[in-house]
Amino acid sequence: MITLHLEAILVRSRPAIAAAILSLSMSPVDAADMIGNCEVTGTRGSIPFTPVEAGELTVEVSLPAPGWWNGDAPELIKDGYEYCMAANIAHRGGLDKVKVVNVAWDALVAGQTKDFDLSLSGISITDERKKVVDFSIPYFNSDIGVLVKKGVSVDSDSIKKMRIGVQQASTGADFVANTLKPAESKVYPDGPSMWAALAAGQVDAAMTDTANVLAVASQSNGTLVAAGQYSTGETYGAIYPKNSPNAATIDKIIDALIKDGTLQQLSAKYLAAAWGADPAKVPYLKP
Repeated sequence: MITLHLEAILVRSRPAIAAAILSLSMSPVDAADMIGNCEVTGTRGSIPFTPVEAGELTVEVSLPAPGWWNGDAPELIKDGYEYCMAANIAHRGGLDKVKVVNVAWDALVAGQTKDFDLSLSGISITDERKKVVDFSIPYFNSDIGVLVKKGVSVDSDSIKKMRIGVQQASTGADFVANTLKPAESKVYPDGPSMWAALAAGQVDAAMTDTANVLAVASQSNGTLVAAGQYSTGETYGAIYPKNSPNAATIDKIIDALIKDGTLQQLSAKYLAAAWGADPAKVPYLKP
C-alpha cells in the first residue's frame, strides 16, 4: 500500500502515474472475489446456469444452523460452510448474490416449497425423500449423534432405557424408531424445540446428525455434551426443485468444489470452529 507522503510527491510530479497507482491501491480485493464474507474460488461464470431470479442464487435453509449458516435470520447471514458453498456455486454460475430463504424443515424435505434454485440444510439423502425431491451429488458425510446433559452416562445398553427426543421428518427420527427402539421417544417439529426439551428435562437425550449435535454442544457453555454417535453411512445432498433444468450443471459445480479442495477448506474454517470437537473422537455406540 502506498503511503500518503509518497502519494503527495507523485501527485505533484506525475499526476497521471499517481492517479493510476492510487486507483490500484484503493481496491486490494476485487468485489467479484467476495460474496458476503466468503472468498470465492475458481472463475466467475465458468459453469453458467439460469437461476429462478436474475443475478442471484436463491437458496432455502431451515434455521438456525450454526457453522453451516452463521446467523439466526436470512438477512444476517454472511458466512458459514453451506452459505459459502452457495456463494461459490453462485460465483462459478456467473452470479454475484446469494438470497437466503428460511423454510420449515418438514416442508423442505417433503418437496412442498417452490421458487428456489437449491436447498442446503444438512439434508441426508434417502430413498424415501427421493420420491418427492431431486438430490445433488453427496457433498458431506454424517452419522447420528447423541446429545445429553453434562454428567449423564450413555452406553449402548443404557440409551435404550432413555427418553429420546428426535426431530420430525429427520433421518434421526427414522433411526430411533426403526433401529434403536428405545423405551420412549418424543417427536419435535424442529431442532430448537428438541434442544429446549432436553434442557428442560423432558427427554434424557436428543438425537440428530452428529454435526448438529456438536454445534449445539459447543454453544451450551458446557451444559450439554455429545455422548456418542451411531454409524449410519449417511451423506448430505442439496435438494433441487423436482426436474430442475439446472441440476446437472450445479452438480458439476459441486463436484468441482469437492475436487479442488474448496469444500474441505470451508469445513476446516467453519465447522471445526462451530463444533469445538473432532467428530471422529465422539465414541461410536452399537444399536
